[in-house]
Amino acid sequence: MSNDVFGEAIKSYFNGERSVEIKVSSNTFEDDIIPVEYLFRSYNEMPEIEKKALQLAKGKTLDVGAGAGSHGLYLQETRKLNVTSLDTSKGAIEICKKRGLKETICQNFFNHKESYDTLLMLMNGSGIIGSLPNINFFFQHLRTLLKDKGQVLIDSSDLIYLYENEKGEFWVDLNDGYYGEMRYSIQYKDIKSETFDWLYIDYNTLQNAAHSNGFQCELILEGDHYDYLARLSL
Repeated sequence: MSNDVFGEAIKSYFNGERSVEIKVSSNTFEDDIIPVEYLFRSYNEMPEIEKKALQLAKGKTLDVGAGAGSHGLYLQETRKLNVTSLDTSKGAIEICKKRGLKETICQNFFNHKESYDTLLMLMNGSGIIGSLPNINFFFQHLRTLLKDKGQVLIDSSDLIYLYENEKGEFWVDLNDGYYGEMRYSIQYKDIKSETFDWLYIDYNTLQNAAHSNGFQCELILEGDHYDYLARLSL
């Protein structure tokens, strides 16, 4: 049986099934759901961080973790950019094509070889890093994908709020590793994924890692709840 959870859910929604939800289980939070309708939202329905990133995109653009292709469609149809939608989900890429995206690739981001003016990594784009020890490898790979004066537009959240006590103080047990490292599994109907690592990274940690790998890191926009958009460049 396929374990393409996102792909199967995206196909179901696209083909007319409504109230499609993906169950999310983690090692920290209670079970949550992702309404698949959210992956098909229009530009006007997107949060300000995503809107800002789409306005800042320029030139040849790679939409990493394209999902149902909503970001790519806006860039292709409204911004008139040359955009490639990349996702590991065969089902997601199938729907990206059906929705009209011209350039699509079903591939792991870390296996991709091409060069771009903009890498777009939204909806907690830092998650793809997996865990903090992988971050130098992540930056090394970014270097191979960026053209001269290229940029990476990436968003994430600082999970420090999970460790706030009733006095408004934050306490993190450093012996437990970096507090933004999560482990998830996802499920749609009877289709369930393997457990995978997913990284939320605070801005200061991202900035320090960027500088140590020869990148500039700029804070572009902060959201309402510890989330932010950053721009990385060489």
